[in-house]
Amino acid sequence: MSSPKNTVLDIQSLVRKNILNMKPYASARDEFKGEAEVSLDANENPYPTPFNRYPDPLQWDVKEKLAALKGVMPQQIFLGNGSDEGIDLIIRAFCEPHQDSILITEPTYGMYSVCADVNAVNVQRVLLTPETFDLDLDAVVNKIDASTKVMFLCSPNNPTGNLLSRERVETMLNQFAGIVVIDEAYIDFANSKSFALELSRYPNLIVLQTFSKAWGLAGLRLGMCFASEAIINVLNKIKYPYNVNIQTQTLALTALDNVAQKEAWVNAIVSDRATLVNALLELPLVEHVYPSDANFVLAKVRDAHNTYKYLMNKGIIVRDRSRVALCDGCLRITVGTPQENKQLIDALKTL
Repeated sequence: MSSPKNTVLDIQSLVRKNILNMKPYASARDEFKGEAEVSLDANENPYPTPFNRYPDPLQWDVKEKLAALKGVMPQQIFLGNGSDEGIDLIIRAFCEPHQDSILITEPTYGMYSVCADVNAVNVQRVLLTPETFDLDLDAVVNKIDASTKVMFLCSPNNPTGNLLSRERVETMLNQFAGIVVIDEAYIDFANSKSFALELSRYPNLIVLQTFSKAWGLAGLRLGMCFASEAIINVLNKIKYPYNVNIQTQTLALTALDNVAQKEAWVNAIVSDRATLVNALLELPLVEHVYPSDANFVLAKVRDAHNTYKYLMNKGIIVRDRSRVALCDGCLRITVGTPQENKQLIDALKTL
């Protein structure tokens, strides 16, 4: 374990040298700021359609509204094509191929290891604690070595649904001298404040969130990344020039004007989650339902694989997680509408 780091962290010392030294591509919209009367700089089709002009490459209008909502500065926000773009860019920015490693705590979201594999970066794997699915600090400390540059922590965790212990996460933030990424895709469904409010305390912290879950905009593919301005500058340096299209930016702005609707959906899903858990626990085939802070539950059932196939034949799709570490015999079930949840329970009653 590296020494505690309550001192100022030099982010540049963690960035790959070739990325630190590279000259980024400058688009036409990067070079010109403001409103133009005649735009002849970007080789666009001049005939008006809703989409004939390139979008703002840094999505400042969306960031301004988002910053006010999240309690951060616009310069502390990166927006990408889903959270997956952020994950990929973080690994590309800080990990040398064939040399550095990321650390993940399993079971967890599969894209961390996929992005590492794509970038030829080693994956160090540590199991969460059995049954409680929390950080095993001793195991994490024992796994960290000189190659470990980025640690991915998913909280609430996918596929288990639980929040990681805040105290244990803070221990890693204080003691690990690399980048700590906390993936909060499901934070809106949890009774816990976001780590995005702690950016000033932890210079090595990156927080991922998404418009796909609570906001109901999975089809837009818009992910949020919150970090120090120094880290955001690195991600902006290596992203594709126009990574978030005009339509996505426009619809995101509309959603941010209607936070009450998002909150209403969250409240309904949290309430329906409790109803679903109670209904599942009444079924003989359900052995256990793990506590959830997300918009899904992890249920241990008899013969998970055949139960999954039975539901599929009924036109009901869940995720079979029985081959995932520590999730033997488990199905991951998203909280649907009350009618969808009833269809699921009625189908399981006849199994």
